[in-house]
Amino acid sequence: MIQDARSSRPVKRPPPEALRLALDAIQDLKGNQLVVLDLRGLNDATDYFVIASGTSDAHVRGIAESIMEKLDRRGHHTHHVEGLNGGRWVLLDFVDFVIHVFHPETRSFYQLERLWDDAPELLISSS
Repeated sequence: MIQDARSSRPVKRPPPEALRLALDAIQDLKGNQLVVLDLRGLNDATDYFVIASGTSDAHVRGIAESIMEKLDRRGHHTHHVEGLNGGRWVLLDFVDFVIHVFHPETRSFYQLERLWDDAPELLISSS
């Protein structure tokens, strides 16, 4: 189920299936601090930002590769990928949503959640 984290109400227009698949891939590989920001109406470039952390460079790369593999098998291909070789911050652009997978130190430095603090945060649960 996906809810508005601030009001605990179900989201009126649910995110696309591809986003749900990406969230599952992150959770399957034990990505940390998973946050989904709803940018609809705030940004013309994308509808959602997904922010997650891995525990190491290898974990960050593994999460990103798993997301791409899982979505690719279902016909959802990345439009753009950055940072995969380094593993400190991997950006996966699927046009309707952008996924940021961070090493914890890099996430703490850039604090994307603070940059988009006016965006509703969606609460993700496994049910």
